[in-house]
Order: sequence, then C-alpha cells, then structure tokens
Amino acid sequence: MSDLIKLLPDNIANQIAAGEVVQRPASVVKELLENAIDAGATDIKLIVKDSGKTLIQLVDNGVGMSHIDARMCFERHATSKIRTAEDLFSIKTMGFRGEAMASIAAVGQVELKSRRAEDELGVLVQIEASEVKKQEPVSTPVGTSTCVKNLFFNVPARRNFLKSNPVEMRHIVDEFQRVALANTGVNMSLYQNDMEVYKLSAGKLSKRVVGIFGKKYQDQMASCEEETDLMKVYGYVGKPEFAKKTRGEQFFFVNNRFIKSNYLGHAVMTAFEGLLPDSSYPFYTLFIEIDPKHIDINVHPTKTEIKFDDERTVYAIVKAAVRQALGTHNIAPTIDFNQDVNFASFQPPVSKPTSGMKKTDSDYAQFKTFDKKQGVGQWEKLYEGLQQEIADQERENSQLEIHPEAQSTITLGSAANSSESVAPQISREKKPYFQIHQRYIATHVKSGLMLVAQQEAHERILYEKFLLQLQNRSGASQQALFPQTLELNPANFSLVQDIKGELNAIGFEFSDFGNNAIVINGVPADLKTGNEKVLFEGFIEQFKQNKSELSISNDENIARAIAKRSSIKLGNELTQEEMSSLIDQLFACKNPNYSPEGRKTTFILELEKIAQFFN
Repeated sequence: MSDLIKLLPDNIANQIAAGEVVQRPASVVKELLENAIDAGATDIKLIVKDSGKTLIQLVDNGVGMSHIDARMCFERHATSKIRTAEDLFSIKTMGFRGEAMASIAAVGQVELKSRRAEDELGVLVQIEASEVKKQEPVSTPVGTSTCVKNLFFNVPARRNFLKSNPVEMRHIVDEFQRVALANTGVNMSLYQNDMEVYKLSAGKLSKRVVGIFGKKYQDQMASCEEETDLMKVYGYVGKPEFAKKTRGEQFFFVNNRFIKSNYLGHAVMTAFEGLLPDSSYPFYTLFIEIDPKHIDINVHPTKTEIKFDDERTVYAIVKAAVRQALGTHNIAPTIDFNQDVNFASFQPPVSKPTSGMKKTDSDYAQFKTFDKKQGVGQWEKLYEGLQQEIADQERENSQLEIHPEAQSTITLGSAANSSESVAPQISREKKPYFQIHQRYIATHVKSGLMLVAQQEAHERILYEKFLLQLQNRSGASQQALFPQTLELNPANFSLVQDIKGELNAIGFEFSDFGNNAIVINGVPADLKTGNEKVLFEGFIEQFKQNKSELSISNDENIARAIAKRSSIKLGNELTQEEMSSLIDQLFACKNPNYSPEGRKTTFILELEKIAQFFN
C-alpha cells in the first residue's frame, strides 16, 4: 500500500491560507490599507468597482519597494517586521504576518507597481493564482499601486458565497472608516464605481469623525481622556440623547489598531448606566495606548481580537474615563454637597388647593426641575401619573362648577346611610372601547374581556399592508407640503440608493440633493406627514438593525422597519373611531395574533377567570 500523506503544492496551500485571511473583498481592502499606512503614506486613494468583486485598487505615496521586495512580498511567511519570536510582543505596526499578499495573489489577479524615491524606475509585478506572469521595470510615481481584479476567479464556490453588492460595500466602508479614524493625519479617499464616497483631509480626530459620519456629530461628542501608569485612554463618546438602536458606530483602537471587545464594550455601557433608554447604544471612538508587552494581538487571523494581561484594570480605567467625560460635560447627574439632597430638587407647595379650587401650572412647576434631554430617564418614574392626577382633579373641579348644587349633597358614607342623599348627576356615555394607560385597548367579547396591545397590533397591520404593496408595487404616495432635506453619511446614502426602487414602490418619493443628501418629497399614504425626516432616519436605523440580526429579504426588512418606526407608540390617546378601526384592521390581517417580531397582539381574560378574583 502506498503512502497516503503528501505535501500540498504551494498554490493549494496559499488558497487554504487565503480562506483565513481573505474572506471577502473587505478583507483585501483591510490588508492593502494597513500596508499603505505601514509604508508611511500621507495620501491614500481606494477605488472599488462592483463592490470589490471586479476591482480593488489602492494607490499610496508611501516609501515604495525595490524590485526584490516587490517580488518577495508575495511569498508565504515573508515579512519585514518579525525576526524573532519575541518580536511578536513588541509590534506596533499593522501588517506583520507575511501571509496577506500571498493569500490575495492566490485567489485574485494582482498587478503591483512600486517605486522608491532613490530609484529612477519602479517595478511591475503581475501574479495570477500564485503564478508570476510578469516582472519588469516600469515608470511609475513614488509609492505603491496595488490592483486586485476578479477576486476568487479561480475559486467559484467561494465567489458564490459572497453577499449582494450593498452588503459587501458596507463591509468595505466599515474597514475604510476604521483605518481612517485611526490615522487622522492621512488624506484618504474612497471611490465606488467612479463615484466619490469619501474625501477626507488630514486633521484632528473630531474633524475626521464629522467627515465620516456627518455634520450632526459636531454637537453630540464629549471628549474623553484618562492617563495612568498602565495605559492612556482618549477619544470621544456620544451624548445619551443621540443614542441609536443599532451598535454600528462604536470603535475601540488599541495602539491605533481596531479591535472588537465585548468586554470593553460592557465597560462603556456600564458607565452610561441610567442615562440611556432601553435597547439604545451610544456612539464612541476610544483609543487605548498601552505597552505592547501587556497585550497579545496574534490571537486571530484578522487581528481584530487581542488579549490583555490585566483585563480587570483595563476595564476599570475605561469605565472611569467614560464616566469622567460624561460628568465633565454635565451629562451625568452630579451631587452638590452644599445642598440638602432631600429638599434640593423637590419642595412641596405650602398650601394644598381645596376641592373647589383649580390648581395652576405654577403649583406643579417644582415637579419639572429636570431636563429630559439630560438622559436621567429613571427619575421620571418619581412623577409617573402626576399629569393624569392633575387632569382628573381639574375634571372633577369643572364638574363641581357645572353642578354647584351637588356640593351640598355629597356625603362620605354610602347611600344606605341616608335615603335622601343625592349623587352628582354626571352623564357618561357607554363606550365599547377604552384605553388602559394609553397602552392597551379593552373591549368585551362573548367569552370575557379582550385586551389589544395597540403598538403591536398597529405594527402587524402596517407590516402586512406594506409587504403586499412591495410585492405588487402598488403603494400610493402623499406629497409633502414642505419637502425636507436629509443629510446622510456615505454608507447610509449608498444603502438608500440600493433600495430606492423598493422605497418608491411603497410610496416614498425622494431625489438626490448632492453631497450625500436627499430631498424627501412624499411618504406612503398611510403615514402621517410632518415628520418625514425623523421617520426616514428612524427607518434607516431600523433597517440596518434588522439586517444585522435577521436573515430576511429586502422586501420583508423594509416592511418591518417602516411598520416598527411608524406605528402608534405607547402613550398615544386614541378616539373611539381610531380604536374601532384598529381592531377591525387587525382581525382582517392574515396573522392577527402576533406582531412581526413575534409578540402577542391580543389577550382574552375569560369570565371564569374574572370570577375567580372575587371568590
């Protein structure tokens, strides 16, 4: 029997290694950007076509390579940074593994041009599937231009597993944003299909954040800085009132290298505790500078996960730095030790109005001493029901004024105490529906009492309506009286353009305004007008959240996102006609029992169950 174990050919070994390093076009972008940064480039231009599937080209003005280095960089385990095993614990540069270029050349058609400042001519190297096709001198500017065409052309199975162009472009933009944030002193630009997506000039971190995410971030950033003997933390955190429902814009950098760390993310969220609404996530861009000997970055092929030798201390410092930033900018509540905390913010009125007197707004002014925008949402629970109490009292007072004779006939005892007692005659119309705390709709049915969750029910109604319109392309639009302009970041603008056909099909009408802005001219006929801008922004965030959490089609995602963001919210008071229409439409749905997210829309409290409460 012959021997079974054989050595793999180099081209197959490189393809296997590429499976770890090159997972999608964004992986190539990441490696090329990091190589350009390590080469000392001050100007980087990234060009992609067909979301990187057809072309990825990166041009930089770095130090360039000699003809030997240009050829050697495509060999496996070839690196300019590692000489001994100890070097792994003192790495401050990006690309060091010596597998990236070899892996890219194994699954793509690569053309590299490079020249050093001291050389008159540069070098051209062409490689396909790890095979060198051409190497010759060429006239080229100082720096390096790397062109990767037809990624995975020789591995069709891998190419078939790539996602749609919008998804792959989103991953490319993510990688570009991370490198751009970590290297604010470099001019960087990104072009997709000959359209400019980003053009960022060198400057401060705050300028780079605004350049990437938009001008609205100018007013929502709080600077953060803390330095200890072990490490230094600096960057920006977003103010709580600008928190979003998605986790997207959250960045950690350790020694200028982007990392993913749920552990440090928990430290930031703990610092925001009590300041954020439920299921909301703040923006933050935090940089950690630490001696490389305290971390291990060689634990993951993409180098996005690292280990600290003292994680608890790092956690505590990050948490303290964020809390200090929030306190410094008067975002977190602070205590004035010169005041009595028992009476500083709440002083009851000296005299309480009697039943025959109306309470004025000034009597309750002391209840409204906190600014909601400061994010102290938990304190609002102290005053829950106050407005309803005021309304009930005023209603009672108005009734007493209308029927003054009733004031002399009211007794504290029951009717059995006095046969001559007369109750105030208040006409009350019997209503088939009534709301419970502007949250649920209650009505009687044959078997008992039915409760309807108004928000979940409305979500189900809108979801099925929008989904049908998307399938039939039959949505109607109502024109906005005053069209609104909405500025988007490049990633969101690209997303909106990709699903423009579907949005038009359900009634959204908008046009390009230039510089990643759109003008909203109309919204679906079933939605209220007047808040088109807020509705559209909320839809984009919900669409992105669904995309990251669910594997559903674009049509279903759009229907879910709009239904979620435009449905009746808790606290909305409904008329009899609105409640009746809501219930009628709910039971006309295909699946009236559950919301699109799977929550119950109705509950019936049976008569037998009600009777048990009185036994």
